Amino acid sequence: MSSAIFEITKAATFDAAHNLPDGPSGSPYTRLHGHSFKVEATVRGEAVPPVGWVADLGELDRALRAVALELDHGLLNDKPGLESPTLEHICLYFAERLKPAFPGLSRVVVSRPTINESCALVLG
Repeated sequence: MSSAIFEITKAATFDAAHNLPDGPSGSPYTRLHGHSFKVEATVRGEAVPPVGWVADLGELDRALRAVALELDHGLLNDKPGLESPTLEHICLYFAERLKPAFPGLSRVVVSRPTINESCALVLG
């Protein structure tokens, strides 16, 4: 019998301002504006004894919220790695910070729910 593979996911929110300095000339993306963001982190793996879980959901929650707090109510462009704060770069920002503590991190989704936009980073 093969081992069951599970995915666990936690979500956090933050609000931040940004602009895309290299966006199309004259577009609204180049102007300073803000969004409410939602980020979800998924850890994939087998349920590990003795507890029988993939990872501690409480630890994942704390780690995810800590990274979101770094960005909350700030200017994303000021953070190293987010000089051009696209959804793609924000996904990478979270993944780089979470992966060391959660080697089974398999997916990071960043969305702007109020405008129905999202980006998913799938990790191998």
